[in-house]
Order: sequence, then C-alpha cells, then structure tokens
Amino acid sequence: MSNAPLLFTPGPLTTSVTVKQAMLQDYGSRDFAFVKAVKDIRDGLLELANVSRDKGYECVIVQGSGTFGVESVISSVVGERDKLLILVNGAYGERIAKMAKIHKLNHHIVRFEEDAIVTPEVVESYLKEDAAITHVACIHSETTTGLFNPVKDIGAVCKKYGKVFIVDAMSSFGGVVMDMADMYIDFLVSSSNKCIEGVPGFAFALCKRSELEKAKGQGRSLSLDLYDQWAGLEASGQFRFTPPTLSIMAFRQALAELQEEGGVAARERRYKSNKQILDDGMAALGFKQYLSADIQGHIITSFLYPDNPSFRFDSFYKKLNERGFVIYPGKLSKTDAFRIGNIGQIFPVDVRSLLAAIKEVLLEDKVVIE
Repeated sequence: MSNAPLLFTPGPLTTSVTVKQAMLQDYGSRDFAFVKAVKDIRDGLLELANVSRDKGYECVIVQGSGTFGVESVISSVVGERDKLLILVNGAYGERIAKMAKIHKLNHHIVRFEEDAIVTPEVVESYLKEDAAITHVACIHSETTTGLFNPVKDIGAVCKKYGKVFIVDAMSSFGGVVMDMADMYIDFLVSSSNKCIEGVPGFAFALCKRSELEKAKGQGRSLSLDLYDQWAGLEASGQFRFTPPTLSIMAFRQALAELQEEGGVAARERRYKSNKQILDDGMAALGFKQYLSADIQGHIITSFLYPDNPSFRFDSFYKKLNERGFVIYPGKLSKTDAFRIGNIGQIFPVDVRSLLAAIKEVLLEDKVVIE
C-alpha cells in the first residue's frame, strides 16, 4: 500500500497522481494557457450539467471553498425586496440559514428531521401560503447524514409557482447524473474537490443567465459578488482577484479523467459499487446504518456506533488512520455515528481493504457487535 492514506470522506478526496502532477508547473494568472484552461473548465462544467451557454446558462468560478460559492450565490441573487425559503435537514442547510442571517436577507426556514428528506408537498404548502417568497434553497446531498433530497420534485414545485431554485449540489455534482434544466435548477453550486476529483481551491456556480443578470448591483460583498465575478470573467477571461492557478490546472486534468472514465454516468456507477460493497461488508461486521435505505444517497454513509462499551471512536479512527484509511466523524444531533465516504479516487478493491482493516481493528480492540 502507498504511504498516502485513502480518504473515505465527503471531501477533500483522494486524487489521482496525474491530477497532482498537473500542479507541478507554475502559471501566471494572465498566461494564455491558464486563461484557456479557465474557459475550458467553464464550458466543461456546463456540459456536465447538460446545459450550455447557447441554452442560456453560465458558469461562474469563485475562489475559495464550496461555502464561498454558496454564500456568493445567496448574498448576490436574493434582492432587498425578495424572500428566501431555506429548506433545512442537516448542517449544510443550517449553514445557508446562517448566511441569510448574517447578510440580513428576508428569509424563512423550514426545518425537517435530519433523518427525513425535504418533501415537495411541504414546500408547496409554504409557497401557497406565502406569496412573498421569491427564492428557494435546498441541499441535494446532505452529507450530515448522507441522504439525498428529491431536488427534481422540489424544482418542479418551484417552477409551478415561479420561484428561483438554488441547489447546493456540493457533494453530488459530478457523481450523480444531473440535468439542470430538467430539474428546474436556476443556480447549482459545487466545488473543485468533490466528485470531479480535483483539489481544493475554488467553487463554481452554474447559473441560468436570465436570473444571474438580475443580480447586477445586488452583491453584499466585494469578493463574493457573483454578478461582478461573472462580468470580469466574461470581459477578459480573467479573475478580478488572484486566482487559484494550480487548483485550476489540476481541475482541468480531473475533468479530462472524468471523461476518460466514461463521464458522470460511469463515475456514478463506480461510486454506487463502492457503496454496495461497503454496505454489505459493514452489515456482515454487525454495523447498522443511520438512515433508511429509501432516502440514502451513494455519496457518504452514516453508521451507528456499536452498542458495546469497548468501542471508542477516537481509538477506532486513529487505528484506521495508522493503516492508511481516513474516515469521518459524525455530525448527528440525535445519536452517535461516524461516516464513510464512497467518492474520490477509490475503487472496490480499496473498499474491501478498508473493510479488512475495520475487522482487524475491531478484533484488536475486542469489540464484539451483536
């Protein structure tokens, strides 16, 4: 096994050697090769969402983590006379709610249990009751637990009532076949270090152009002004402020490798295979999942702590780490759990190796799961 650990997390993720190698050459922010890479990435991301500039969509790259991208959208597209409905069933929905509060947006929060999906029926009831609502925000893959919210059905409700639909697809885009137009999504946000398997450094917003244009002059932040960021990229192909040059070059390589794998559909199949092997193996070891199967996505899985006093997560985590496997602590409010991701440059053979290591650690710590 390589000395480099395998990251079974929701991101950052394990990346290929060739993606890492793409960062070995320095580029200036105005270099022709770099400017072309930015254009290729912007066009390529729209293609992954089954849309294009010709169909009225734009891609805006925003420096920073995925949260920067979400905040750029939230703080730019919701105007002073608008009202945002925030659908929350985990930590990342709560993060959008915090953004809305900080930026003093007119908003309303609808909270669901963290082990339950957002339902289109509840969304429709709020849109019927409150005509002031203009925008709706929802998480697709809520990695607090691993559930998938039914964003296409929610989008259909938003379309029916003429609302702007904002989707945080941070941990799903590139690992789930998505069609922005078919899902009625006006703004989709993700980042470089998730399912496309690049490295951290930037987020991106895929935007319906007609809605993006309405954000002109509405930005509540200089660096996170989504419209101005787009206008700058359109004017010169360059960023307003220092870009993450090496992350961009790594991401262009990651996009090429995604296509070589067979596109998003092929990557989704690999991730689903990883999850199936993980599910079967963990069940054989006695572990139980937190979520019911019908709402569980294939990005990350939450497993309950064993009901055994010998199990100590800190020790479990450390010993797996020493063996070259990095998993993730839980974020649940109702019970103790840990999470294992199925995404990144990991394959079925790696999942089987993880399962063997988990079995070894359980035996070493004398943890018997009934």
